[in-house]
Amino acid sequence: MASVRVCGVDDLAVNQASRFVVEGVPIAVVKDAAGDVFAIGDTCTHGDISLAEGFVEDDTLECWAHGSKFSLRTGKPLTLPAYEPVPVYQVTIEGGDVLIDPSATVAV
Repeated sequence: MASVRVCGVDDLAVNQASRFVVEGVPIAVVKDAAGDVFAIGDTCTHGDISLAEGFVEDDTLECWAHGSKFSLRTGKPLTLPAYEPVPVYQVTIEGGDVLIDPSATVAV
């Protein structure tokens, strides 16, 4: 599957998650203060909650419902109650566009 344009880099607010559904896959996309863009699975592995509704802090995305924090770089949960990671997707920036391939997860 090829990468799909989800938005422009400038469309993303700094340190705030945005939810996109790419080829049927829900993905949370975050632009950090340094301008780096991350894409992780949008569904919390603990409670089936959208992570994009949560809070960005440093390099984590926190589920608003139960407080599990997931690494934006690895997808691993850093706090309980979640113990299963979310997938991390490869992000490509081309001409100011954010491209994601929902079939290509990053091995960490």
